[in-house]
Amino acid sequence: MTLLSPEAPDTAPETAAPLASSDILQIARDCGADDCALVSLDHPALAPERDGIGAAFPAARSLLALVVRMNREPVRSPARSISNLEFHRTGHAIDDIARAIVRRLEDRGVRALNPAMAFPMEMDDFPRKRGWVVSHKRVAQAAGLGRMGLHRNLIHPKFGSFVLLDTVLIAAECDAFAEELDFNPCFECKLCVAACPVGALKPDGYFDFSACLTHNYQQFMGGFANFVEDIADSRSAADFRKKVSYAETVQRWQSLSYGPNYNAAYCLAVCPAGEDVIGAYRADKGRYLRDVVDPLTARTEPVYVVKGTDAADHVAKRFPHKRIRWVRSAARATSIEGFLFGMNLSFQPGKAAGLKAVYHFTFTGPQAAKATVVIDNRKLRVLSGHELKPDLRVTARGESWLRFLNKEVSLLRLFATGALRLKGPPRLLAAFGKCFPS
Repeated sequence: MTLLSPEAPDTAPETAAPLASSDILQIARDCGADDCALVSLDHPALAPERDGIGAAFPAARSLLALVVRMNREPVRSPARSISNLEFHRTGHAIDDIARAIVRRLEDRGVRALNPAMAFPMEMDDFPRKRGWVVSHKRVAQAAGLGRMGLHRNLIHPKFGSFVLLDTVLIAAECDAFAEELDFNPCFECKLCVAACPVGALKPDGYFDFSACLTHNYQQFMGGFANFVEDIADSRSAADFRKKVSYAETVQRWQSLSYGPNYNAAYCLAVCPAGEDVIGAYRADKGRYLRDVVDPLTARTEPVYVVKGTDAADHVAKRFPHKRIRWVRSAARATSIEGFLFGMNLSFQPGKAAGLKAVYHFTFTGPQAAKATVVIDNRKLRVLSGHELKPDLRVTARGESWLRFLNKEVSLLRLFATGALRLKGPPRLLAAFGKCFPS
């Protein structure tokens, strides 16, 4: 095992002896990481990451997972400016730490690369493909730095949910790798479920991705695209103000100037898991609820939801004091492949109550594809090709179907022009649409 000297040139052969893991971890700590661990790119849990990593840095062989903890009270604050400042400052810090590690390794002749903690991302093919180069959560879990909680975030055994993550890709093997945690710090107290303003987290573990994306990430990506289109579609300043309030416009400016703001992240704020965090919860659960959870759930704030969604029903029932702000979905299909993939992310189980049907979709044209969609007992399955006996056959030109999904053309026009044909009860198409409101 070896770690090349500071004088070594940038020509280290990829077949050289494995690097000393202890030296790399010490470099990470010296550069400011609160915790760190190494994992091989060959780890079975990282199979979904290899294509993205390979496209960005084909030489990668080992991954250095980094953890930097956030200050808890700012994250818990109902004042979103305070909470978001903590996210941004910690994010900048871990990006700087990863960059410093790469510099230290490079000076020793070891090739390495540091993708962003979050932004900027690769948006060339968004949303058909994810924007991040590597999932830091998946890497950190494989490296034994925590386990995913009910809220879909990594929980560190010591720092709990109050962490941000990054990954350094290293073009060399290492002589030792970490083991995954043999326990999950998440004890399913379900405070994250109680605090989520849009009900994206369900008690049974289901995650409504589209609800979280639409509300919490309204200042990001798809939400920002909808904001720009609201401007373009407005006839005048007065017409625009009917769609977007003055405060929201100023918030967009703040996001552009200081970094995009999260509207919630309450699931992290209320999480009591982690050795450093759990003491207050264990000492007095009632006080923990009053001090940490209640200020967030009681907050009067706009909640961004799409009409006809489970999230809209949840806000009206659970948080009637919060202000519902109707918006378009922050996720939109720009390809048939994206539509088929995205169904699993936008499916609304509550709107599928009582529906049991098998759909055969046939898309023609440049984006030709065949798929089977099964909706039964409020659950969804999307299969490649045509399987099972269909209750409804849907045949459509791919580009026309995408225009319909993006509200550029009506369903009636698709039927009139022959771009859409059905074989089976039309009511099943209406029932299908209710499961995927946009």
